[in-house]
Amino acid sequence: MSWSELERLVDDAESDPAIRRGLRRCRSRREFLLASWRLGYRIQPRDIQMAWSLDLGERGPTDQAASR
Repeated sequence: MSWSELERLVDDAESDPAIRRGLRRCRSRREFLLASWRLGYRIQPRDIQMAWSLDLGERGPTDQAASR
């Protein structure tokens, strides 16, 4: 359930500048979670971790090294 909430948040942020601005201010995963909860999305910390892992897995080895 909460993974679909994360997907919904991403879709909404892509189409709503106000949501995007609010999320851009987040400087940590905790801040991101708190902001998403205030916006009404039921995202869990494990969703953020899974998304992070999937994102790193989709990048190639050179992309991962460059992002560090």
